Amino acid sequence: MLRQLFRSAKPLDVWLKEYATSHKNATNKRIHYVCVPIIFLTIVALLTHISWWLAVGISVLALWFYVRLSVSLAVAMLVFIVLCFGAALLPVNAWFWAAVFAIAWVGQFVGHKIEGAKPSFFEDLQFLLIGPAWVAMNVLGKTPKTA
Repeated sequence: MLRQLFRSAKPLDVWLKEYATSHKNATNKRIHYVCVPIIFLTIVALLTHISWWLAVGISVLALWFYVRLSVSLAVAMLVFIVLCFGAALLPVNAWFWAAVFAIAWVGQFVGHKIEGAKPSFFEDLQFLLIGPAWVAMNVLGKTPKTA
């Protein structure tokens, strides 16, 4: 299953368009622009509390997934991942990161309630990696327009 999560049979523009179909509401989008990076950060930080090598290994797998979609996306995600590792050095315990993780997920579900659509990852776990890509591409102004 983990191996399947890091494979992509679709091009980036298809992933982003599919993700965008359940992220049209302006409030939900704003919530995602805040919560998705926080969730990503907290996952990296929590993994470092287990093992730095585990966090690095999973980050490398995620970057491989992104490289296969787009080199520019992978570079953007590499920068973000490095920042996440830097934040993971903050002198806080795993419970702090777990609480922030939970609060950010509550925000995500509130956003989807407002949107009236279930989270994309309910259909395909790879959307857990596409969410951060969608935010990154929006920040970079490179998101394809939906039909």
